[in-house]
Amino acid sequence: MSQDEERKTSIGVTYAGPPELEALVVAGLKSVFDPEIPVDIYELGLVYTVRIDGTLATVEMTLTSPACPAAETIPIDVKGRLEAIEGIETVQVDIVWEPIWTPELMSEAARLELGMF
Repeated sequence: MSQDEERKTSIGVTYAGPPELEALVVAGLKSVFDPEIPVDIYELGLVYTVRIDGTLATVEMTLTSPACPAAETIPIDVKGRLEAIEGIETVQVDIVWEPIWTPELMSEAARLELGMF
């Protein structure tokens, strides 16, 4: 597998980029929370794709609903957290609505945290 070949992470996020940045990117994403839910956006299943091309990272993600009150702040937080990673200079965050987010996209850890078993 080439270093930038697209693959799925353990919770289904598509990642394409240098393997040495993946853990840092995931940690950055896990540090961003929806203020109404005590679980990070990564474990919530809001992040669909991360692609790193040179120093540009593109994140395709969704929100729990189009009316999410944090719709403006979450993408800014993602951008800031990932731009703080050495090797990433620019982050583009694309909010998408398909596939629509459902609780089934959450990781097992997120469901446990929220008592959804």
